Amino acid sequence: MTDTAHQGAEAARCPYAGGDGGPLPDPVPLYGPAYKRDPYPLYRRMREAGPVHRVEFPSGIHAWLVTGYQAAHAALNDPRLGKNHALGNANWRRLASIMPEPQHSALQVHLLHQDPPKHTSMRRLVLDAFAPRRVESLRPRFQQLADALVDELPETGGADLVAGFAAHYPFRVLAEVIGLPAELAARFDRDWGKVVQPVGPQDPGRPAYEARLRGLQTYIADVVDRKRADRAAPGWTATEDLLGRLVEAHDAGELSRAELDSMVFQLLVAGQEPVTNQITTMVVTLLRHPDQLARLRDSLLGSSPDSPRDSPRDSSPDRPGHDPGTLARAVEELLRHDAAFELTTWRFLAEDDDLFGTTVPAGDSVIVSLCAANRDEARFPDADRLDLDRTPNAHLAFGHGIHYCPGAALARAELQVALATLLTRLPALRPSPEPGEGLDELGWIPAVLARGVDRLPVAYDRRA
Repeated sequence: MTDTAHQGAEAARCPYAGGDGGPLPDPVPLYGPAYKRDPYPLYRRMREAGPVHRVEFPSGIHAWLVTGYQAAHAALNDPRLGKNHALGNANWRRLASIMPEPQHSALQVHLLHQDPPKHTSMRRLVLDAFAPRRVESLRPRFQQLADALVDELPETGGADLVAGFAAHYPFRVLAEVIGLPAELAARFDRDWGKVVQPVGPQDPGRPAYEARLRGLQTYIADVVDRKRADRAAPGWTATEDLLGRLVEAHDAGELSRAELDSMVFQLLVAGQEPVTNQITTMVVTLLRHPDQLARLRDSLLGSSPDSPRDSPRDSSPDRPGHDPGTLARAVEELLRHDAAFELTTWRFLAEDDDLFGTTVPAGDSVIVSLCAANRDEARFPDADRLDLDRTPNAHLAFGHGIHYCPGAALARAELQVALATLLTRLPALRPSPEPGEGLDELGWIPAVLARGVDRLPVAYDRRA
């Protein structure tokens, strides 16, 4: 289906998709199946109407959404906008989909919710583990992990790429990078990852959400105890053990226990779930554009559609005869076109102030729509079109400014390996032909801030 045809089909389902539907409601509701399937027609209308809009989330909380590339870029770098939840006003605290106490105080003082100077010192502790040079040195291991998962998929027919690949690959990579022992990694319950999809105090799913939090909190305590024991063992070195390094920082007085647990929480959950979702959005996008999928796969195999193909196992982007820039450009464009981190986390003004011509009260939440910014025609010509060769491509999928994702280099490497492996080892990858499993019938996760699908049934020929 072409971009235009897809947008037209979605417009019929989304009450705010059309360009001539009158004024936007106030607040604009950011929820519902139609919105989650395709928020981009609504984002286009919002950009055209202005850079700041009052919006409503499922919990009933109202916030101020920043749309448009220029405004988003400025907001992400605006020192007036703090991330610490202590800046939120009473109404925000009453309705916001945030963790309840006592977990909020114990697990939510990580990097995403800190301001300088504390943010600066905490961020410094993790940067070496995610440095581009270290990430590149681990790429062969990432390839092994991806191949092992594909080896477990059915040899012919098809599979659910979430259950069979995307749900597991980012966590296996993360465990290697941060030094999570294999026995602890095996105990991690993926259901705990849903704690990054908080629900409001009145939501019927709140008890299950709180149970996940308690289970994860117990697991984090076990991780800290194990890493403290590892650090005390002869021959321990901090070079390859980020978790151990964080425990060391706590024991040296650089981190409080809540800060330590929060950073472990952020690594275990925020370090994997967005990559899982991004793999799904990338594959869905390519399945909607089969010609571009085929062209990318042929490029990865170093062949034209009619020429002999190299071994599908050899999907490394730096092998002889392959331009590594092709895959890198494709991943950047797929990140721009449909980012898994749709909206940023909360920001707050300490006092009433002007934000792009709108007066925003102190303590009200301000959120930046990264996806809306990445489809801004003022920055990206023909922004709704998927162009795998687009350059330059200064998208905001990883944010910008002091809160730019510290794991961006790792995420890029994971996504490049994952995409190349799936395209080259699953010949003729295509949407599942089974009833109820088409692309327009996928279930998009109801997360407030994220985009992704919870199942991705596909078909393919014989697994390579």
